[in-house]
Amino acid sequence: KPVSWTTLRSDSNAIAMFCAYVSSSSYGWGALCQRVFDDVPAQIAFEWNTPRHTCEDAVPAGRRAFTATELQRLFDDVDDRVDREFAAGSKRWLPLLRDSIAFKVCYAFGLRRREVAMLDVQDFGPNPHVPAYGDFGAVTVRWAKGTTGSGPRRRTVLTVPEFDWVVDLLRFWITERGRRHFATADRSAALWPSERAERIRVGSLSDAFAAAREGAGLPKELGLHCLRHSYVTHLIEAGYDPAFVQTQVGHAYASVTGLYTSVGDDFKQKTIQRMIASRLDGRGRTQDGDADG
Repeated sequence: KPVSWTTLRSDSNAIAMFCAYVSSSSYGWGALCQRVFDDVPAQIAFEWNTPRHTCEDAVPAGRRAFTATELQRLFDDVDDRVDREFAAGSKRWLPLLRDSIAFKVCYAFGLRRREVAMLDVQDFGPNPHVPAYGDFGAVTVRWAKGTTGSGPRRRTVLTVPEFDWVVDLLRFWITERGRRHFATADRSAALWPSERAERIRVGSLSDAFAAAREGAGLPKELGLHCLRHSYVTHLIEAGYDPAFVQTQVGHAYASVTGLYTSVGDDFKQKTIQRMIASRLDGRGRTQDGDADG
């Protein structure tokens, strides 16, 4: 069947990231291949032979941000499932707990699916300007989406006050009470270990989110990536500068951040009322000034 533009971009990006990995001098594959094959690996994905990412097709028309009510409903339902499985003595409570926290971290930092799945424990660090957050004042995203033909880019996402609840959540998870319940946790530093592997797969995380969404009775168009849309939207609604939001989510262009923003009616009404009030107040002061003169 025909392959979508999004799938082509995803596949070419995976090839580019693999080539960047095997051709990097940091891992020693070049020297090994030189000895074994008398040749070295190289990047084969470039701008001229991979699909370009344009703003117009970056966001499907049906994709939007969660409302605050929908988010609360989603997280409450997942947490209730964890409690029920734990009370029943089922082993399902642990992966459900992992998925629940992964979803919340994804939302609290505005991460893409691969970005959250590839997080390691060491990726978190302090923000010297906000010591109250301890070791979770910022996260280094090592597997961010690169430009066409390049490997993954890095960026640092700061913990913001509106999402500071994630600090206690991460402190809980990176302990014996959280991720260390997994038998595979000692094999690697992956933040999200699975029952049999060192790290959860991106596809598994997406499947778990789809199950959580259906369990909460939410619309099908609300996928895992919509948590990222929600992060952008809710920061804009909270009054953050769009340039700061753009930096946090790692968009190269402000126009893409704009596509991710779907503010609610309450925010739009409050904004227009504030602007009208400021204009009226300004005219009032001018008239008073003229009268006094």
